[in-house]
Amino acid sequence: MNMKILVIDGQGGGLGKNIISKIKKDESFSHCEIIAVGTNSIATSAMLKAGANYAATGENAVMYNCRNSDIIIGAVGIAFANSMLGEISPNMAAAVSKSHAYKLLVPISKCNVGIAGVAEKPMLNYIDDLISELCKFQKNR
Repeated sequence: MNMKILVIDGQGGGLGKNIISKIKKDESFSHCEIIAVGTNSIATSAMLKAGANYAATGENAVMYNCRNSDIIIGAVGIAFANSMLGEISPNMAAAVSKSHAYKLLVPISKCNVGIAGVAEKPMLNYIDDLISELCKFQKNR
């Protein structure tokens, strides 16, 4: 069975674009479906160009795909209403939080959320950590 990976991003889609690019380069994820959902069309477009198999935009797309994915990836703010400068609606945050999918979230300070015990480092280092966790998840599945 193909693992469905949902990547949610907003604003310019840079985080999602970088995550999808890394996943696509890793041969162990070649059987996975990558679904990119942007909170806006710019983010969606950036993730689609990075190699997502499918893409959609907006609140309903987040809500629908959270129900049908094995893993959800994004900035920590996707689980908090009104984060990312208001791009994450309460319904989006609830959909992420309620989903039975495993969540891999990147601690980005722009989301106005701090996580104790997490070292401050460049975004690309967090993405490398995320890919390592994704590999562990896939092996234990």
